Amino acid sequence: MTAPMPISKPFAKHLRSDLDLAPESLRAVLDLAHQVKKTPAKFAKSLSGKYLTLLFEKPSLRTRLTFELAMKQLGGDAVTSIGPIAEREPVKDVARNVDRWSNGIVARVFSHQTIEELAAWSKIPVINALSDLYHPCQALADVQTLEERFGKLDGMKLAFVGDGNNVAHSLMLTAGRLGMRVAIAAPANYQPNPEIVAEASKFAEITITADASEAVAGAHAVYTDVWASMGQESEAAERSRIFAPYQVNEELFAQARPDAIFLHCLPAKRGLEVTDAVMESPRSAIFDEAENRLHAQKALLMMLL
Repeated sequence: MTAPMPISKPFAKHLRSDLDLAPESLRAVLDLAHQVKKTPAKFAKSLSGKYLTLLFEKPSLRTRLTFELAMKQLGGDAVTSIGPIAEREPVKDVARNVDRWSNGIVARVFSHQTIEELAAWSKIPVINALSDLYHPCQALADVQTLEERFGKLDGMKLAFVGDGNNVAHSLMLTAGRLGMRVAIAAPANYQPNPEIVAEASKFAEITITADASEAVAGAHAVYTDVWASMGQESEAAERSRIFAPYQVNEELFAQARPDAIFLHCLPAKRGLEVTDAVMESPRSAIFDEAENRLHAQKALLMMLL
């Protein structure tokens, strides 16, 4: 069994948001993720006898399968419950049941308050696998992908184009603390949460603009996400009209650096937020990014469990 890399300060109990990972913990998780990807057999028994509970209010392909596979490939196992977490009983009761049965909780929820409440009542680690405010596990895989492509991230530019949502928030907080400059282009009424922007601006150069070309100019990576997330289906038609100028197409992508890569957390609405040509471009790293969900989450689980 290979132990996780030592870190200089105690690791956070929970991953509610990106900032629960102190800078040295963020670096340790990424270093371990790279190791796990290169030599997976060394870590095959790292979580033997450990069990993870997944509480999912939203459908999932990448998040559910990569967490389940991560636990199994590390020698442990996982179970999944799908549906509203607090429909039949309070969140605090759910947390205090699950923490008697397993070693960790992964929750994919509509409201971030559910994550906070689970963490407040759980004696075992709670991992935010997506909420309306943050998507920290996705951001870990994103920066792992960027490090694979470019090496040191300090001083590089990441452009996010589209809805200033949970993914945009986590990218600012995670990529920014690794030294990247982050530019977010979004329509005026769809820009990131100002409080999260202010927090990210304490340690990174953050640009918020309504101009997609300004954000993308000179970027090392161009990132987008769906314009209407789960729970926003009724807004899809209106959002498609408003976000049309923010489509990542070949013309917009060409304004980034010649070696820039394209990123998307997936699933993508091809022909809406991004064209098929960009998705299938040799510079598209979307499937490397998706693969790295597995490796980054393995590292996170070893650190927390």
